Amino acid sequence: MRRRGGLGGGVLVAGTTSDAGKSVVTAGICRWLVRQGVKVAPFKGQNMSLNSFVTREGAEIGRAQAMQAQAARVEPTALMNPVLLKPGGDRTSQVVLMGRPVGEMSARGYHGGRQEALLGTVLECLAELRRTYDAVICEGAGSPAEINLRRTDIVNMGIARAARLPVVVVGDIDRGGVFASFFGTTALLSPEDQALVAGYVVNKFRGDVSLLEPGLEMLRGLTGRATLGVLPWRPGLGIDEEDGLRVSLRGAVRESAASAPYGEDVLRVAVCAVPLMSNFTDVDALAAEPGVVVRFVDRAEEVADADLVVVPGTRGTVGALAWLRERGLADALARRAAEGRPVLGVCGGYQVLGEVIDDEVESRAGVVAGLGLLPVRVRFARGKTLGRPVGVALGESVEGYEIHHGVAEVDGGSAFVSDAGGAALDGCRVGSVRGTHWHGVLENDAFRRRFLTEVAREAGRRFVPAPDTSFGALREEQLDLLGDLVEEHADTDALWRLIEEGAPGGLPFVPPGAP
Repeated sequence: MRRRGGLGGGVLVAGTTSDAGKSVVTAGICRWLVRQGVKVAPFKGQNMSLNSFVTREGAEIGRAQAMQAQAARVEPTALMNPVLLKPGGDRTSQVVLMGRPVGEMSARGYHGGRQEALLGTVLECLAELRRTYDAVICEGAGSPAEINLRRTDIVNMGIARAARLPVVVVGDIDRGGVFASFFGTTALLSPEDQALVAGYVVNKFRGDVSLLEPGLEMLRGLTGRATLGVLPWRPGLGIDEEDGLRVSLRGAVRESAASAPYGEDVLRVAVCAVPLMSNFTDVDALAAEPGVVVRFVDRAEEVADADLVVVPGTRGTVGALAWLRERGLADALARRAAEGRPVLGVCGGYQVLGEVIDDEVESRAGVVAGLGLLPVRVRFARGKTLGRPVGVALGESVEGYEIHHGVAEVDGGSAFVSDAGGAALDGCRVGSVRGTHWHGVLENDAFRRRFLTEVAREAGRRFVPAPDTSFGALREEQLDLLGDLVEEHADTDALWRLIEEGAPGGLPFVPPGAP
């Protein structure tokens, strides 16, 4: 599958809105293609996310692109997400370029010139992937019809036009207004951009497709473009969300359903929904265990009956610390520690459990007292620690990934885990309070089972981890289901043609066009 100039084929998956389903559809197309024997890679020129991942070469990229790479059965690299923006306080974001932080910038400063200057880097990365792979499935961001940002766009129609990529627009029908969204998105684009918009995909449809078909025909009549798929709504599908800020505390999208426990008891896990929460996907592996119920909380009374409380990572450690105190959660955590009830802090959550935080980098707050539950002093360094460490804990192999500016100095306590089997896992433990900088450690199946066995004992629960839960296998099943959705409910012949041949000629202009 080679196009003119020796480049692989490609398509850009855009969306009518944020969360329309671009990431899921991109992953589904990648899995469908790789099952056809196509060498395929994902790509997102610019990603704004607090949920990131570290590649084998030590580059930080959006976690969604890492999962899309898994869908494509390839190793993720910085080429797949050359620009990552990590929101912080005061309307600024850390700019991560080719996997390395290059500074903080306001939205005005970024869109005022820096973003446009990065277009060359983005296009070079895309071209390199297209030289290496048969097909590259690109994901857009937000909506391509953000007319106030079009001039500096490097992730939607900006790269589509520069790289001559056909565009498929995804809309979430579950939100309502999908026909207006498809039409309006197209009609707000310039003639040059509209010439690349080749069709639509309806996402999360519930009900009888025949009832939708008259609307799809009317949409085709209005725009001259076909709908290339109607993907049904399926519970529990999706890949790692890009932004923990979108988690709803009253009906969290990532809260797990109660499944039958393997032992006599369930195990209840409360995750403190701290501001600027990052890499909250650390708890996905807990939610995958039968009988483990995970919920996100923001009130002290919600942690009272939990068997394990997790303080997750955050892009604003000092701000999260203040938030915990303001809401009474800090006192609730201290009571748990005094009572010998389990608490786990990960990355920024580990840092807030310490005695002192010296931060002249992230918040510039200087020296701030931590919660004092662990004998740890944290100093924020300007350089960021990025890595894929491996070790042994509770007698089991563990591996994870690190993304943090804080450097921890441990003065007391014991290893993160118990003495059973030794430990080489980063972190610290005092009684039932544990902390580590390593993300992803709970995805190690054997270690997770041993850890949960300890937690259940400390919590006085007759919970027993299932002996055969494989988090990796569950991930693969989910990605296969996404591939099935594309294969069974999309016009794959039309997708093939777009990827191989580009947008068809003669697509009609839909007025009024870009202002």
